[in-house]
Amino acid sequence: MTEEDILGTECCGMHEVCEKESLLAAVSKEVEYYEDEELDRFRGRDGAEYSSDEIEEFRYVLETMREDEVAGWCRSLQLRGVALPEALKDEVIMIVGELRQ
Repeated sequence: MTEEDILGTECCGMHEVCEKESLLAAVSKEVEYYEDEELDRFRGRDGAEYSSDEIEEFRYVLETMREDEVAGWCRSLQLRGVALPEALKDEVIMIVGELRQ
């Protein structure tokens, strides 16, 4: 049996920041905004489909938040149905990974 079978969802590929298996994921169903309400217009889009200007909107939010907020921001995007741009995933994983060390 795979993780997908158990969770009923496809793996997001962001193991370092994914909270699907975290206890926080079970209780943190409330959406928290990080001064990024404008990103809700991307709900339902694939992370590989953003234009360079759209990626820069996400990057601006990422660069203006505290590093300890990044994992929560990713969780917020997930709860809102907004995919993180593929171009930013490595950067996000690096930030969160450094904090967890």
